[in-house]
Amino acid sequence: MSMELASRGYDLLLVSNQQEQLNDSKASIEKKHRVTCHILFKDLTAPNSANEIYEHCKANQLEVEILVNNAGMLIFSESMATPVPRINALLQLHINTPTMLCRLFAEEMKAKKRGRILNVSSISAVMPYPGISLYGPSKTYLRYFTRALRHELRIYDVGVTCLLPGATDTGLYDPNRINLRLAKRLGIMQNPEYVAKKAVKRLLKNKAECIPGIMNKLALCALPLLPQWVIFQLHKRTGLVKKGSDALG
Repeated sequence: MSMELASRGYDLLLVSNQQEQLNDSKASIEKKHRVTCHILFKDLTAPNSANEIYEHCKANQLEVEILVNNAGMLIFSESMATPVPRINALLQLHINTPTMLCRLFAEEMKAKKRGRILNVSSISAVMPYPGISLYGPSKTYLRYFTRALRHELRIYDVGVTCLLPGATDTGLYDPNRINLRLAKRLGIMQNPEYVAKKAVKRLLKNKAECIPGIMNKLALCALPLLPQWVIFQLHKRTGLVKKGSDALG
């Protein structure tokens, strides 16, 4: 999404807890596009990270016209088998930090009567399933928060969009556990470039939601209809009933 926005002439501030990837992204973006790319090394699972990002922007006179909340982590495990620090980190990253970033930056957008916000949820927002009992519901919160925020800011000419992608070939998935090439060939997984292009296009058109791909649109309607006995049988087949696992990105 950074590349997609840079291709449209936007200067960027990239925030991540991965210093090397930040440096590489900055060099790649500035080489390909005539924009300025700022970077900020920050752990978004830290409780005060949203305030620190906001203060960084104020101190460096960086006016945020578009806010994108895209950081995420995936824990595939029974909640009872997940260490408490991991639970706190996921909830902070998916709920508290994006909520506070919206609160802080939307206040300025509201005063100026311009701006855009893109929050990244997931089709798992309609999947309160075993194994993703933390991930899915946290994305559900983000979807409905985004929908409510959109109505609150609409009268101030500030647009808010929610992206609900399916499986996407990013660092969220462990290639040692998932055959990414096969998943993309079967249409189960999408390229990040495709998802980003769709997301930014919908954002700039001020659309309420972006669901990239026909399969994801169908899944968003069909998944909530699965009977509980089917979900239980799937749960048993994953092996999580006896043993939990932790898959994260």
